Amino acid sequence: MQFQYENSFEVKGKIIDKKVAILPIGAVEAHGPHLPLGTDNLLAERLSAKLAEQVNGFVLPTLPYGQVWSLKNFPGSINVSNESLISMLFDIGESLYRQGFQIFAMVNGHLGNAFAMKEAARKLYEIYPELIVLYLFYPGTSKVIAEVRETPASHGTYFHADEIETSYMLYLAPEFVAMEKALNDMPTIPMIADVTPTPWEEFTETAILSDATLARIDKGEKITKVALQNMVQIIEKMKEGR
Repeated sequence: MQFQYENSFEVKGKIIDKKVAILPIGAVEAHGPHLPLGTDNLLAERLSAKLAEQVNGFVLPTLPYGQVWSLKNFPGSINVSNESLISMLFDIGESLYRQGFQIFAMVNGHLGNAFAMKEAARKLYEIYPELIVLYLFYPGTSKVIAEVRETPASHGTYFHADEIETSYMLYLAPEFVAMEKALNDMPTIPMIADVTPTPWEEFTETAILSDATLARIDKGEKITKVALQNMVQIIEKMKEGR
C-alpha cells in the first residue's frame, strides 16, 4: 500500500495496524547504454512493493538520490553526500517513530548508500531504541548469485549494470531494459581502488562491470525471490519480538 495516497484522517489507524514502513532508496547514475539512470530507483521501488504485499506494510515515496561519488563524473549521474543521506534518513526515521510505526525498513537499490543507511540506523537506535530500523540490500543472496552467474565478477563485493543487475531489471522492470544495447565489458579493477578513493572512469568507460549480454529474466527472478523471502522472514521475526 502506497503511503503517499493516504489521507490524514484515516492514516493513523492504518499505521497502528500495519506497523511497517518501507522506504525504497536508490540513486540516479550511469548504468551503461542498456539501462536507465534511475535503475536503482526502479529496483528499490518494485522490490519494496512486493515486500509490502507480504508483510502488510506501507511503501513510502522513493528517496531517489544516493551517494554515487565513484560515478559522479559520468553523464547523468547525480551525487549527494553521505552526510546529507544520513541526515535525511534519520529525519524520516524520527518522523515515522513519532507517527507510531514500529519498523522502518530501508530497501536499498544502490550499494553506495550502505554506509549512510547503517549510520542513520545507528543514530536512530541511540535515540529511539524502540524503533526497529533495517537496512536491506538483497540479503542472503551470495549463494544463489554464484549459482546463476555465467561470468566471473569484476569485483568481490559490488556489481553494476552487469549480468546480475540487468537480470534484476529484466525481472522487475523489463520495460526499461534495452538488451540490444547491452555490452560485454570486463574491466580490471585495481586493488588500490579498495583502499583509496578511485573514480570509476579510471578503469571503465561504460560503467558496466561484466557481461550484461548474459542477463536473463529467470536469473533475476531466482535471486530476487531469495532476497524477498529473506526480507520477509527478517521483518516477520521483528514483528514477533514486539
